[in-house]
Amino acid sequence: MYESKYPDVDTAVMVQVKSIGDLGAYVSLLEYNNAEGMIPLTELSRRRIRSLNSLIKVGRVEPVMVVSVEADKGYVNLSKRRVAEEDVIACEHRFNKSKLGSSLTKWLLLNASCLLQDLYVRFGWPLYRKYGHAIELCAQAFKLIVSDPDSVIDSLSREVKEIGPNGKEVTKLVPAISEEVKDGLVKNIRRRMTPHPLKIRADIEMKCFEFDGVLHIKGAMRKAEAASNKDCPVKISVVAPPLYALTTQTLDKEQGISILGKAIAACTEEIRRHNGKLALKEAPRVVSEREERLLAEQMSKLGNDNEELSGDEDEDGGMGEIDFENPASQII
Repeated sequence: MYESKYPDVDTAVMVQVKSIGDLGAYVSLLEYNNAEGMIPLTELSRRRIRSLNSLIKVGRVEPVMVVSVEADKGYVNLSKRRVAEEDVIACEHRFNKSKLGSSLTKWLLLNASCLLQDLYVRFGWPLYRKYGHAIELCAQAFKLIVSDPDSVIDSLSREVKEIGPNGKEVTKLVPAISEEVKDGLVKNIRRRMTPHPLKIRADIEMKCFEFDGVLHIKGAMRKAEAASNKDCPVKISVVAPPLYALTTQTLDKEQGISILGKAIAACTEEIRRHNGKLALKEAPRVVSEREERLLAEQMSKLGNDNEELSGDEDEDGGMGEIDFENPASQII
């Protein structure tokens, strides 16, 4: 939930599909207090729509682009076809970080005696204005709260009105949250700010047409995995020959990229010893959950296709079985 009631035009936002009608899909904007929005049928895809269910489904959460905002009607017009790949990655990253800020604010709501709107006014939005969007808030304010909570939280205050000794109403500045809530908040942030490992992946194409080429490729894969260390275990898996994916998980991005680079070098050296070839298709990089999901779906689909092919049986009866001990019995 942001201080602005509606998003700006030409920004990517995360929505959840609520229903699908004759005119398009009706959605709620998850980052803007579930404001209503609509994706017209003409904005679902650049291609001709053959199956609506293949493009969008009720309940699905995905990024879309803001085309226009009708603030007087409380409505937002959206587009799915105008979202670029870089917009998807940036939107998912911002949304995931925003969820952390929102979840902490909701925790405060359960432990502080005030309404959600008041809590955002007293705590959430002042931090957003001071440190920027929720991403910067998580990166800066939360880290400061972990190391020095007083410098951040004590700088926030709210106004309360009281009746003074002379019977007149006076305005006083008091801390935004109580000491008890502050202690609980700091513990919660410290728990949630525990770093999560990054997933780093590289894609290669590897071939070997020599005798025992498959064994040579397996040997090169073992060489790649041998480049692992205790902090960066390397795994290489088949996407669809000759495509292979090298992955590792680590807290240190630079170390992970370096380890995958060494793994690729070791794999290249081994396969070339047997007159094979290795080409780097995608250099080591941090991948998003969406990229990993798409890779898993691709590998699953290829696995199912291979199972169907291996399960085919030869329906041609051929010559049937021949009794070689009594060949005459086969003559009719």
